[in-house]
Formats: sequence, structure tokens, C-alpha cells
Amino acid sequence: MSADWHDHGDGLAFTLLGPVEVHFGGEDRTPNAPKLLQLLAMLLAQPGTAVSSDSLRRELWWDTPPATAQRTMQTYVYHLRKLAADHGMTDDPKHLVRTEPGGYLLDVDPATVDVHHFRQRYEQGREAMAERRFTDAASILRSAMSLWSGPPLANIECGPRLTAYATELLERKRHAHNLRVQAEIEAGMHRELLGELRALACENPLDEEVHAHLMEALDRSGRRGEAVYTYHQLRTTLVKELGMEPGPELRRLHLRLLSEDR
Repeated sequence: MSADWHDHGDGLAFTLLGPVEVHFGGEDRTPNAPKLLQLLAMLLAQPGTAVSSDSLRRELWWDTPPATAQRTMQTYVYHLRKLAADHGMTDDPKHLVRTEPGGYLLDVDPATVDVHHFRQRYEQGREAMAERRFTDAASILRSAMSLWSGPPLANIECGPRLTAYATELLERKRHAHNLRVQAEIEAGMHRELLGELRALACENPLDEEVHAHLMEALDRSGRRGEAVYTYHQLRTTLVKELGMEPGPELRRLHLRLLSEDR
């Protein structure tokens, strides 16, 4: 867990960008029960917002909740409150995990959740890019990526809601990574990126954005021939695997590389 945000407010900190974890005062206080962690993750995905019992039931048991589902959820909430009370996380555990009409609410500052900081830094990086502050953008976006410690919600079996939530987080992570690479290229760090981009191109042979970054970094490093070859490699793979040509942006980059007066 990143050390620059986890001691906010009452000392609570929650991670979702990797295993679901609870920390307090620098100590790991994560409960072991998978379903309890799953319910906690649902509440953390919307901190300060009531989550309906119906949504929680669907998440925990899909379309086949047991007859005891409501009572079991109440037991999970009891254990979350007991965890908070046992470790002095709050003076009022029932206020921390509040019972609301038709559901439950986790009353914590969003700044105690790593996702909040990732989204905030991502937006700051976008702003810096828009203002052409490329070095700043690269630094901010590296900081955003440092909050990740693995696949989101890595230690729980996700139901429908958390599966969609994790997918959205992964997509945002991909955008943040690509933006960081773009910022570093514009900041003149293209040579340092070549190894990383080559590895990413091998891991993602159909990803046009990764290949575009590699082509740009190669060209700026005085290796235009390799950049053009990279395009043809990708085009061959796309045609063979998907029966389609590269997109217009990549084709424009290819033509620019071929042009003598670019």
C-alpha cells in the first residue's frame, strides 16, 4: 500500500487496487472470510452511499440466495462492526457501518480508499497533459499507477456488480498507463521506454495504442526503419487474426513515418 495516503483522518485505509484489505494505524486488519470481504468491497465501491440489500444479495449469491441470506448479511455487518470496535477504529461501530432503509452504508471518507486517489491522480495527469506539462503529467501518472498492487479485488470471487466494477477499474488503469507513456514520450524519455514498450507489444500483439507508442518511441530514437517494421508486423497480425486493417490513427502515423517532409 502506498505510504503517502493511507493514514488519512481516523487512520483507516482500504485497498481495492489489488487484494481487498483493511488497514488501521499501519496494521493490517483485513478479515479472512471471503464473503465478508466481498460485502465490504461492495460498500467500499460506493463509500458514503447506501447499497441496497437486493444488490448485496445478488452480488454475494447471484440468482440463488439462500433462505437465510438477509440474516447472513446482518451477521457480516455485525462482524464488520466488531472488527472496528475491537481495534478502536471508531467510537461508534454502528455509525461506521450504518443500517439504512433497505440496505447498508459504509460511512468513511472516500480519501481512505485507494481508488479515490487513483482516480484523482488520473484526472490531474489528464489536466497536466492538456496544459502540455508533460514531465508533471508523467510524474503524476506514475504516482497513480504506483497505487496498484495487482488485479483489482484480487482476493475475492466477484459477483455481477463487482465484476463490472473491476472491469471499469482495469480499463481506467489501461488509459492511465497509456497516458503516462504518451507523457514520457513527449517529455523526451522515449529511449528509456523502448524496453517496456517492446515487452508490452509482445504481450499485447493486437493492441494498436501500444504499438503506436512503440513506433513513436523508435522514430524519436532515430530508428525509423524499426518503427515502420513494427507497423507491418502489427498489420500482418491484425489481418491474420481478425481480418481487419489497422485503424486510421495508426495508418496516419505510418504514412507520417514514410514521408520525407514530416
